[in-house]
Amino acid sequence: MYSAAPELTATQRRLRRLNLITLLPVLALTGALVVANDTRHWWQGIVLAAGVLTALVGVERWTAGDFLRFAKPCLAITWTVWLFGALTASGAAFFSVSVVGPMIIPLLRRHRLLAALALAGCVAVAGSARFLVMTDGDFTQNLLQYVVAPTAVIFFVTALMFPSQRIYDLLLELEQSREREAELAVVRERMRFASDLHDIQGHTLHVVKLKVALAEKLLDSDPDRVRRELSEVRVLVGDTITQTKELAYSQRRLNLSTELENAKNLFEAAGILVRVERKAEVDVRAAELLGQGLRETTTNILRHAQAAQVRITLSASGIAIANDGAQDGPLPRLRGLSTLRERLADNGGELTVEQRDGRFLTAAEFPRKDEA
Repeated sequence: MYSAAPELTATQRRLRRLNLITLLPVLALTGALVVANDTRHWWQGIVLAAGVLTALVGVERWTAGDFLRFAKPCLAITWTVWLFGALTASGAAFFSVSVVGPMIIPLLRRHRLLAALALAGCVAVAGSARFLVMTDGDFTQNLLQYVVAPTAVIFFVTALMFPSQRIYDLLLELEQSREREAELAVVRERMRFASDLHDIQGHTLHVVKLKVALAEKLLDSDPDRVRRELSEVRVLVGDTITQTKELAYSQRRLNLSTELENAKNLFEAAGILVRVERKAEVDVRAAELLGQGLRETTTNILRHAQAAQVRITLSASGIAIANDGAQDGPLPRLRGLSTLRERLADNGGELTVEQRDGRFLTAAEFPRKDEA
């Protein structure tokens, strides 16, 4: 028994939509022309239409990565339609088997050449049936039309399917590699967060340990010094708690230049083209919040978008980050950006988030000095 159809990844679903958009309309139109041009009786039209419909179903299943489950019935139907065409002098009936047959060969794991020869032989045998009912006409012309030409076409189309399948596989591998790079970039960002947390708490704990050890030694000889040391420990722990909260909520003081360089490195590691445009030097008053906005947006792009290009524009009082690859649908609710919008509003700034035609824009702006 055949297994169920494999669940497609996001990359495979995008490639499937692309193939459906580019292949099905062309094949459907060509098939309709074949049926209209070669139909002389209603029953002939039904048979030819059945072959075209089977070919379209086969293509749809091929784009879903599930064609081998349907290959045998599709090939049997289209071969029968071709045999019917040869017996009824309908050369265009070859269309359906020329679509279905060549799709099978590249999907086989072995004996591909033997399978290609067998397919061509079956096509030639079906075409030879024309001579069983031929009472008049040019023998050479019928040989070319029903045997030689279909066999050559099958070989040609099958040969084309191999590079086409290879290109499809390469695109899939590239997209999967890009997704892995994006995931790696997110992991690196988490490691950077862990490193910041270690810097904050590791230093504090080390100092606390030394001061507590000193207080133990001076407990009997210098109580006043002990009180000072313990007071410093209390202040130090309080500062560390505050810094940890700021880090957890992305409120730690940030350096915009450092964040910009980090964002470029993360995007490039994920295979995303980055373009940075500096229209003016950023106002020092706004740099910290803009750096936070850049960090949050970078994380969102890596996690939620399928971006190929990112453009970062810096002005005297703002930053705009635009990316492609935004998912279709309503504007997503990103809690990090909601928090950032509130902080910007509290400081007189404004956060703009737009999603349109597959592009996502995040822009943070403060009033300029001459407007304040």
